[in-house]
Amino acid sequence: MYTEQGGEGPDLLLMLHGMGATGAVWSPMCAEASARGPGRWLALDLPGHGQSDRQDSYAIGQYAASVGRALLPHIHPEGRLVVLGHSLGGVIGLALATGWFGVTPHRVFAAGIKIAWSDEELRRMETLASQPAKSFPTEAETWDRYLKVSGLAGIATTASPVVARGIAHNDNNDGWHLAMDPRANAVGKPPLSELMTLARCPIHLARGGNDALVTMEQTRSLDPDARDLGPHGHNVMVEAPGQVWNWMASLT
Repeated sequence: MYTEQGGEGPDLLLMLHGMGATGAVWSPMCAEASARGPGRWLALDLPGHGQSDRQDSYAIGQYAASVGRALLPHIHPEGRLVVLGHSLGGVIGLALATGWFGVTPHRVFAAGIKIAWSDEELRRMETLASQPAKSFPTEAETWDRYLKVSGLAGIATTASPVVARGIAHNDNNDGWHLAMDPRANAVGKPPLSELMTLARCPIHLARGGNDALVTMEQTRSLDPDARDLGPHGHNVMVEAPGQVWNWMASLT
């Protein structure tokens, strides 16, 4: 699994990105990490994304098991493990909070989890998962598609560090494709209420105030104390990393 890391000390902050993106979306937060106090951080490309290997199943439990295995060598027994997840990464954080996957976080923060899923949305995801990766003739077209799929259109450019590892050459070098494995769309509707009930550590939810994928009412149905992170969209950690840092600092 592709990872980037920094900092020092026994404590570890694990950052998990959302579907279609890569661990690079955390680069604005990583840039502020040293000013936010001691501790290490670890950002990875989830399986089937960026430069991480693909896997046979992308069920939430399979994601959590893969992340747990990758995480174990980085944990110091005397340190605290905090998980920060965005969207799909937040759901994986909730799964890790159960303690079933080899690690037990001290606290989990999750922003922008999509809570309500229509049948049509789930069918569309299943259709996408069954199709091969679309090939694009030019790099520019591929980046344009990646920015839209990752939700970064309008808040990042192709020159930004947050889009790193989002696209790749075709095997025969005759075009480009998104780095994400299309089969990862088959993750399905996550059992959010059940995961919240099974959590063995405190869980804190939040959303950007302008996030079109989830409402505050929906978020507070799971966490009555869920935080509004201000007038920002789904990728709040890219738009306002300081807001995310402040949210975590207020609860740790």
